[in-house]
Order: sequence, then structure tokens, then C-alpha cells
Amino acid sequence: MERRFACAADDLQPGSSLTVKGEPAVALFRNTAGEFFATADSCTHELWSLGEDSDLEGNEVLCPLHMARFDIQTGKPLCFPATVALQTYAVEVDDNGSVHVLVT
Repeated sequence: MERRFACAADDLQPGSSLTVKGEPAVALFRNTAGEFFATADSCTHELWSLGEDSDLEGNEVLCPLHMARFDIQTGKPLCFPATVALQTYAVEVDDNGSVHVLVT
């Protein structure tokens, strides 16, 4: 398991996302409640980056390419055209505010 540094907690505002580079690339989300979640970066429908180009609404991420929606907590697809779930990853926030994604 790899513990990959993603960002400082203060650098990712609630309601936003970013891509954590590496293999595999990971999308890190911070919902409006301030909680962090991580999924595979690529939409399972058309391989579009969810960390760099998506809309986050609550705990749902919308891929703007074909309007597929996913639950960022479970990776579950919420509507067509997506039918395959996103891989999810655990997220840890250190006492010093560093956010890490645990990639298997």
C-alpha cells in the first residue's frame, strides 16, 4: 500500500476537487461539509478526469462529458451512461493538516 501525499487540507476548499498524480491517478474531493473522499480519477464511462474537470454537488460528482454521476463515498454510479463503479481509496488527514490517499 502506498501512502501518497495529496495536498494540505487548507489548499482544497469545500466543494472542490483535484487530481493526485501517480499510478493510478486519484481524484480527491472535499465536500461542502469539509470531508475528504478519494476515487479513481477517470470516469468509468469515458476516461475523463474527475479531479480536474468535474462538478461536485454534495457527495455526488458529475462528469461533464456525458453527465454521468457517482457517489464519492462509495464510487457507485448514480445514473446512465455510467454503469461501473469508481474505485475508492481511504483518505487520512494528519495532525499537521497534510492530506494523504492510501493507494493499493
